[in-house]
Amino acid sequence: MPQSPAETIDQFLSELPGDHRRLTDTEWGLTVESAGWPLDLGLALRDGLFRIQAPVCGPGQIAEGTLLWWNRRLPLLRFAASQAGDVWICCDLPMEAVNARQLDRILGLVVLTATQARQQAAVQPA
Repeated sequence: MPQSPAETIDQFLSELPGDHRRLTDTEWGLTVESAGWPLDLGLALRDGLFRIQAPVCGPGQIAEGTLLWWNRRLPLLRFAASQAGDVWICCDLPMEAVNARQLDRILGLVVLTATQARQQAAVQPA
């Protein structure tokens, strides 16, 4: 019998190095290093979607035009801002797409993109 998306995520996270935790039956946390400091990823199965989100940097650290440019070029990912102006990276996938290969691909893309944004924030005046 095939695994449920939650079981697939549990198994995938258990095989990763680093800090991961199960928060509820449908929510997980994963912390990895990104540009010299922790990137706290939230993962959730919600409303038929597998959702990933993580705070990238504070308000004004990346120009809005740069974020818009990235949003138009990146597959599956987008940057968003909180009401306070903090920059977040987000991804939503259909729950049916949750498998080990796709998890590896999309989490790698999220971490890589967040790292690149953090590196740019460190050198670019907003």
